[in-house]
Amino acid sequence: MNFWSAIEVGFKEIWAHKFRSLLTMLGIVLGVSSLVAMAALVKGMENGMKEALIAIGGLEKVRVEEQDIPAKQRQYTDDAVGCTINDVYALERSAPLVTLVEPEMRMPSYYRVTRDGKMPDWVNLIGTWPSALEMNEHIVQYGRMFNDIDDENARNVCVIGTYIRDELFGAPDEVGHEIIPLGQTININGEPFRIIGMFQRYESERERKQRELQATQPKAAPQTGPKRSRGWGGHKGGGFVFGWKNRTIYIPLNTMWLRFRAATGTNNIPDPHLSALNLKVASVDELEPALQQARNVLMSTHHGIEDFRFQTQEDWAQNITSAIHHARLSGGFISAISLLVGGIGIMNIMLASITERIREIGIRKAIGATYADVFVQILIESVVIALLGGLAGLAAAYGLVYLLQTLSPTENTPIITFTALGVAFLFSAGVGVLAGLVPAFKAAKLDPIQALRYD
Repeated sequence: MNFWSAIEVGFKEIWAHKFRSLLTMLGIVLGVSSLVAMAALVKGMENGMKEALIAIGGLEKVRVEEQDIPAKQRQYTDDAVGCTINDVYALERSAPLVTLVEPEMRMPSYYRVTRDGKMPDWVNLIGTWPSALEMNEHIVQYGRMFNDIDDENARNVCVIGTYIRDELFGAPDEVGHEIIPLGQTININGEPFRIIGMFQRYESERERKQRELQATQPKAAPQTGPKRSRGWGGHKGGGFVFGWKNRTIYIPLNTMWLRFRAATGTNNIPDPHLSALNLKVASVDELEPALQQARNVLMSTHHGIEDFRFQTQEDWAQNITSAIHHARLSGGFISAISLLVGGIGIMNIMLASITERIREIGIRKAIGATYADVFVQILIESVVIALLGGLAGLAAAYGLVYLLQTLSPTENTPIITFTALGVAFLFSAGVGVLAGLVPAFKAAKLDPIQALRYD
């Protein structure tokens, strides 16, 4: 019997016991579909994390923050200066591998941003330099970023994110008409600030696709009563990073220092401490030598006291890699169990099939079928069942992913890849081969005389 004839016989045997074969394939279907769905969820999570990492500056960005003085230097506590603007100037002057430096001065926790009695629930208010645009991957969609002259004169100007606009001036309507509040005034702790710019709306790839899809849908009937939209400004759709950027208000560093940090200083002198400062290096390959340069400069400006620490995005990237690795391992283990159960089902049904076909096998061997002919025939039938289950599992995977998105939507769209489909299908074929080995050996070893006597 040639190969194609063996496949044909295998299909006929499956068709002769349709319901039994369907139940046998079910384990493979569930195993393959769960494997593909798991891979799609992990891929979506990986893409979302990398998208967020890029959105906050990429691997080239490093954050310098204050930390507790090491125990061996506790006697120098009174001499610790913390992060100050002097660090920024020293880094610009003496750390050539650092291509960009951006200071940050944040408001104390009691600040309030208001307009006509409206107040956002949480705002990311930062005093900084214009370089914050490049450092944090911000894009001004309307108006302009404040410049060095605004900072030097400590002008009461600000650039806001779309969430601030939505909460204080109103969100875009269903057809996308939006308010552009350039020239309008908001109050920050009672101080009036004029809006000179607004950032673009930041959103994840999934949120962007959902918004574009909603724009093509028929418009629903208008709702009665007050309506409050957070879809364009909150962080529910785009994850924490995009929501954090949408809630940002930038004001000039000197304005923050003179207007709001004077109250926390001593002898009416504004508090000179920075909340943090951000560095950017030319490339990831130069990260380690650049950090060493920056550390040498900061140790000099801090009088040898190590009251600062570096927080690199590379740490986040490593956490992403680790999380994805563990997710793949756990998901793959669960899917492997499902495929194993499916393989056991195939083995069981093939053993039962051999018992039913002992006389048939005996007749075939009596008229000349060899050991290899019988072995290959049973093995091919097992693989055919597994491959049919694998194909059905690939189709079911799309439905399973859609169901998961409907019942438990995630921030990151699952992505079904051809690699996952190919690996799952190959695994189903492998399970078919392994499950068919024992039945094939048993059938091939049957003695034709005893098989013909079997009733």
